[in-house]
Amino acid sequence: MEKLSSLARFKSSCPFLGGTKTSTLRALSSTISPRFPSISQLTERATGCPIMGPALVMRSTQMVAGYASVAGQADVQKIHHSKGIFPGTSVSEADIAKCPHASAARAAARMADDLAAASVTAKAPEAGKEAPSAAQKAAAVGKEAPSTAQKAAAAGCPFHKAAAATEEQPAKVPDATEKQATSATSGAYNYDKFYAAELDKKHKDQSYRYFNNINRLATKFPIAHTASVKEEVQVWCANDYLGMGNNPVVLETMHRALDKYGAGAGGTRNIAGNSAMHLSLERELATLHRKESALVFSSCYVANDATLSTLGSKLPGCVYFSDASNHASMIQGIRHSGAKKEIFKHNDLNDLEAKLQKYPKDTPKIIAFESVYSMCGSIGPIKEICDLAKKYGALTFLDEVHAVGLYGPRGAGVAEHLDWESHQIAGQSPEPIKDSVMDRIDMITGTLGKAYGTVGGYVAGSRDFIDMIRSYAPGFIFTTSLPPATVAGARASVIYQKHHVGDRALKQINVRTVKERFAALDIPVVPGPSHIVPVLVGDAGLAKAASDKLLHEHGIYVQAINYPTVAVGEERLRVTVTPRHTAEQIDGLIGAMNTVFTDLDINRISDWAKLGGRANVGIGKENVAPIWSNAQINTAGQPQTLRDGEAAVVDVTAIQVVRKSFEDLLGAVELNETERKVEAALLTGAAKHVAEALPKKAKATLAPVNPVDVPVTSTVAVSA
Repeated sequence: MEKLSSLARFKSSCPFLGGTKTSTLRALSSTISPRFPSISQLTERATGCPIMGPALVMRSTQMVAGYASVAGQADVQKIHHSKGIFPGTSVSEADIAKCPHASAARAAARMADDLAAASVTAKAPEAGKEAPSAAQKAAAVGKEAPSTAQKAAAAGCPFHKAAAATEEQPAKVPDATEKQATSATSGAYNYDKFYAAELDKKHKDQSYRYFNNINRLATKFPIAHTASVKEEVQVWCANDYLGMGNNPVVLETMHRALDKYGAGAGGTRNIAGNSAMHLSLERELATLHRKESALVFSSCYVANDATLSTLGSKLPGCVYFSDASNHASMIQGIRHSGAKKEIFKHNDLNDLEAKLQKYPKDTPKIIAFESVYSMCGSIGPIKEICDLAKKYGALTFLDEVHAVGLYGPRGAGVAEHLDWESHQIAGQSPEPIKDSVMDRIDMITGTLGKAYGTVGGYVAGSRDFIDMIRSYAPGFIFTTSLPPATVAGARASVIYQKHHVGDRALKQINVRTVKERFAALDIPVVPGPSHIVPVLVGDAGLAKAASDKLLHEHGIYVQAINYPTVAVGEERLRVTVTPRHTAEQIDGLIGAMNTVFTDLDINRISDWAKLGGRANVGIGKENVAPIWSNAQINTAGQPQTLRDGEAAVVDVTAIQVVRKSFEDLLGAVELNETERKVEAALLTGAAKHVAEALPKKAKATLAPVNPVDVPVTSTVAVSA
């Protein structure tokens, strides 16, 4: 249905429109109905209105009838030929999309069917009332035996005929409506009514979660296409922080592992076997954190839940001390353990100590907290918490999910970053650095699905601790293990980042740029020292509207973050800046965000200051020093923000280390003569990019069409 250009003129005469905020109406009108995908949520609600409902059905019927009116056969052919379309005798689903008229007609027919179904759903009988028959339902919205799609078929258009043929059956009202009527009359519990009521609660408090159809493109990161493969947008909120999800040596390793070991793991590790790929990854992760052992899970949510629930249930009289801003996975793990818990205020050492003091020193205690808190960007006081743990006899459980790969000289996280020089000197030694912050942490969890660009989670710690979790945790024992190719890609990514600091250094440069430019425009960013860029909106409806506006009007995808992920009134847009975003893309983000803030009249820093501040915005705390120092960034050789068309640098030395690490399982990667010359030029510093190292004739032959077809050393310059 056509979007309403202005809702204001209807507000005075409609109780619903008059009593609903404009921002909410805007969000409803721009959001697809989850049950009827061809109409908006606002249109779905309107079908229940005694005035708008019949009007919508009538209008949809008129639209279908309009599309069904087509010129003669000769005119139809002329229209197709003028657009370069020459339909044959058989018309496929793909062919239908070529004809604007046929595809529009089918869309109108589907919309009419959805409106009819929504209208009947809106008029579903109350409990105890007799349900209308299928015929009555159809009659109620003016539907006859031929479907709306059939009515839209035009005799002269082969595309139109094919489109109608795919929808020969009359439109059927969703089963949920029939189930509601059946359960209501039979006396059984009305489950579907319960589901609908729960969903309605989410819609009313604006916490309903919307999932955009976003498909990241491996050769165009950070570009993705939407539901339409032709519609491309920039992704500014994915947790693939470094672009490792399309790093060429990661993809190459995954392809090689897939070809050798197949698609799946075959079951749990206890049943299907403890593969060499899994064991190698666990050794890699243990040495990353300089711990004795590590255990890989299907995700870090599972790792946190399984580890905390198992440990808390086994330690007699265990008490958990949990930061108030901890991730849901940690909260669930503690809850599942059945152990007692004390929640301390976020990053508040005084509150933590006051709660620790309540228990004898010999009571088993675990302090669970994070290094980087993903929604606000704050960093936990790790060293100080370690001091309190030692003083009161507690274990430390540190979630480094949003830090691994991004902090420290080898990417081990904030705990490593806090002793940068010591870890840099120690290099790749697996031995712990005594009394370093990372050494003092008893248990570290991390993810393979964010900075490392693949999927999976893990926990690292002492050998006996890991073995106990492996032996008792249901979340590990009874879950099918990750596929070998995924595990190989994760390990390749970890190895690469252990030997290449440039990606995370450039990320920090780009993050600083975006934060500074937002501040210059008075756009509120929740202050913090990390890479997280949370743009405060402060209203759920506005946050959703801003996200939709950025996507549909500016081609920028930034998801809105609402309750319960953040507190009510602290809704935000969480912007993720990567080393692969170009200067021009950053310009576009800044300009688009500024426009959206103006168009929607969203509070800026100065506005929050007048209101007393919110989420640390507007109270004079905006200038927070970043955890990365200039000296640490310069260890990567002062990387520069990419420009459009420039290639991202891929470290050849790190690639060689990755390949060498997999030779025992996957064999050596064979290079041809040209590729060996390129590699030599890059390693000796004679060239920084493949374009500088290759003769003109060779450049075309080495274009990275497929990471498997072209060895990575010849593609040091990866398309940005």
